[in-house]
Amino acid sequence: MEFTIKAAQFLLSLSLLIILHELGHFIPAKIFKTKVEKFYLFFDYRFSLFKKKVGETVYGIGWIPLGGYVKIAGMIDESMDTDQMKEEPKPWEFRSKPAWQRLIIMVGGVTVNVILAILIYIGMFMYYGEAYLPVENIKSGLLVNEKGQAIGLETGDLVTHVDGKKIVRFSEINMELVLGESNITVLRDGETLNLPIDAEQKKGLLDGEESIVSLRVPFIIGAFSEESAGRDAGLMENDTLVSVNGEPLNYHDEISPRIKALAGDSLTLGLRRDGSYAEVSMVVPDSGVVGIYALGRSSILDFYDVEFQQYSFAEAVPAGFEKTGTVLKNYIRQLKLIFNPETEAYKKVGGFIAIGSQFEPTWEWERFWSFTAFLSIMLAFLNILPIPALDGGHVVFVLIEMITGRKPSDKVLEYAQMVGFFILLALIILANGNDVLNLFKD
Repeated sequence: MEFTIKAAQFLLSLSLLIILHELGHFIPAKIFKTKVEKFYLFFDYRFSLFKKKVGETVYGIGWIPLGGYVKIAGMIDESMDTDQMKEEPKPWEFRSKPAWQRLIIMVGGVTVNVILAILIYIGMFMYYGEAYLPVENIKSGLLVNEKGQAIGLETGDLVTHVDGKKIVRFSEINMELVLGESNITVLRDGETLNLPIDAEQKKGLLDGEESIVSLRVPFIIGAFSEESAGRDAGLMENDTLVSVNGEPLNYHDEISPRIKALAGDSLTLGLRRDGSYAEVSMVVPDSGVVGIYALGRSSILDFYDVEFQQYSFAEAVPAGFEKTGTVLKNYIRQLKLIFNPETEAYKKVGGFIAIGSQFEPTWEWERFWSFTAFLSIMLAFLNILPIPALDGGHVVFVLIEMITGRKPSDKVLEYAQMVGFFILLALIILANGNDVLNLFKD
């Protein structure tokens, strides 16, 4: 059931993005009286799931969900239909239009994707508002996993700057640690420390999916092992542990080393149960394990001073623009990391399985719209890259023509289209190949 819900969200998001992107090409083509022969969601190699001709355009749904396209008359595109190019140009063909009109047609898809992301963020700010945890409200530092410890971070550290940039919100920390280039500034026991980081260390941060740092929360008992000294001594689910042998216990990461140090000795745990204080005593087994497990991820709203902002329309508009710019900038930084072979980040490039897995197993509209906005920005940026077969490749040739006054020959455009196609094919194989390999990892 979870797979079905994720797949449904992915297909809905992908379909929405493709249709609107292609409309970005379709609408200006129609405005400039250019014939559009096909408008397709997904690719229709050999056959279509659905097609219907309305006017001069065939609208359809293909069976290969790798994208979509509009086939514009008189244009060398991914269809590689060059027969019409052997004939004399017709006034309704793409190649007959002025360069500035062709440029607008080609950038239309990317423009729509950027506008869509801005509109989604504006709508989300107005409808959902924004909850965030300021770094300054984290008083006892962060919980650091093994990846973070490998670069010198310790539990209790508070990351305040990365590469000199101040970290304002907790939600920014993990991304900045991964995308940062050289230096991490932390507050440790009241002192400010600078930790250098290099490409080799960055490789370790990219291993696995878990966050490098997380919030520290109290230890609330969520379950017991089959043989549990803690349960036998009288501990119960939802008990909040507050002390160990009289010493205060504030966070769940503090208890395990303390109990292990008492292996074979007596132990008294102070706890809160239904608003009242109680104590439970036991002898710690020689293994140093009493068989208690913390409750699953607790809401930070219960333990931290989270701030919330509700946006009016006037406030949401600039916030939507700013959010789009921030997401785009961070995406470009991720690509920069991928193209640095020393980090081996290219091994983390994911395809459709990786993208689809980012949706929630239950239908959450807030997460759906947020991730759709991100995908829209990603689609816009990738499409504007100057790679033949992408919108950006066509734009480059039009700009060359506008600057030099000379149009590239059809043969040049055909060869460029083929080169671009193989580049895209290689990237698709890399991304989806990584997906397949990850399925077989332990």
